[in-house]
Amino acid sequence: MTAKAKIIVLGVTGSIAAYKAAELVRRMQQQGWDVWVMMTEAAAKYVGPLTFQALTKHPVAVGKCEAVESSTYQHLDLSGRAGVVVIAPCTANVLAKIAHGLADDVVTATVLAAAGPVLVAPAMNSRMWQNPATQANVKTLKDRGVLVLDVGEGELACGEVGAGRLTELENIVAAVAQTMQKGC
Repeated sequence: MTAKAKIIVLGVTGSIAAYKAAELVRRMQQQGWDVWVMMTEAAAKYVGPLTFQALTKHPVAVGKCEAVESSTYQHLDLSGRAGVVVIAPCTANVLAKIAHGLADDVVTATVLAAAGPVLVAPAMNSRMWQNPATQANVKTLKDRGVLVLDVGEGELACGEVGAGRLTELENIVAAVAQTMQKGC
């Protein structure tokens, strides 16, 4: 496996499932991967960047690209070195931004600049997931070669039951491993 393939960029977006991203970092590290985290401003309201900095020993970029300190990595540099860019959880909003090439924060800009594979693990309310606009965005991403994982089903944070949960963490790790094997 090449050095490039061992770097994983994890984008965390503003879903209640953001709390699961800390455990996802740990599971990725157990695979021997060097995980770098970036977050949307909304994600930072659920889980603080200090959590991810403590886990990864790397600075964590949050919000707009211009807000990132020059002493930390830049989205272009990191997106070019990553074996895989993973967005987990990925909200309907960020899914739409990625599908339409919008890059108004460090997470979406990194995806747009990614030199390697991109993997998205959506998490949202079932009505949002089933909305035709969301499904069209998923199709657009898949047509462009982005690996969009299936959502889980069950009780959602809002109390409803249905499709839209973040898939199990082991599914994300397995998909990343498989994607990296294809790239080597």
